[in-house]
Amino acid sequence: MLPIGGLKAEQARGIRFVLFDIDDTITEDGYLLAESYQALWRLRRAGLAVVPVTGRPAGWCDLIARQWPVSGVVGENGAFAFYQQDGVLHRLFHPAAPEPSATRARLDELGRRALQAFPGLRLAKDQAYRLFDIALDFAEEEPRLGLELARSVQEFCEARGAIAKISSIHVNAWFGSYDKLSMAEHFLSSLSGYDPIQDEASILYFGDSPNDEPMFKRFSLSCGVANVRDYAHLLTFLPKYVTSKPYGYGFAEAVDVLLAL
Repeated sequence: MLPIGGLKAEQARGIRFVLFDIDDTITEDGYLLAESYQALWRLRRAGLAVVPVTGRPAGWCDLIARQWPVSGVVGENGAFAFYQQDGVLHRLFHPAAPEPSATRARLDELGRRALQAFPGLRLAKDQAYRLFDIALDFAEEEPRLGLELARSVQEFCEARGAIAKISSIHVNAWFGSYDKLSMAEHFLSSLSGYDPIQDEASILYFGDSPNDEPMFKRFSLSCGVANVRDYAHLLTFLPKYVTSKPYGYGFAEAVDVLLAL
């Protein structure tokens, strides 16, 4: 990973879209930092499309799409995108995402089995606001159970036919062949005329954890905040750049670099 200060002016001039994870990328200890939120406004005022790409639930994404300075939000690890247009909130669902009612019983059973198999594991408190997945909390609240247990939970879910991804706080599991990357590109293609072949270098992506890896692999302009180093041993594909500061402070640091070029 290269220092974000090495981003070149010609690369910066080609960026049209800034995509980013939320938890531990623009937050710290669950709090949205003032530095991060100010950076979002600066990006928007500079004319860039700003899109969070998160594992957080539909209920959160409704608020984010309405109240944050963003062009839309991809939620539940790629199940959908919510965006506002002409004062109306729109929902765009991934073509490969099944109807929520079709998989809910299987997800509920998977969650019950996981909680029985791993003492201390619990459903995330935001589960009630989810449409397409289950979120198993290993580090959002105490007790923090560690990455090794999270890996075991991921393998447990995958062995039962689910897709499972580890974030900095949850193991998210769902049924359906979609992820953050495919939904983000579907959203940008549908709303902004993004061409996945011609326009790849127009995206700068920020993340911090294993569920960001498809984005790190896909985009030549990707950046990890400094705490991504905590997960480096779990990643085959690292971001091209890294900040010197962690969490939202690192995000703001990178935005300073980008907008100065």
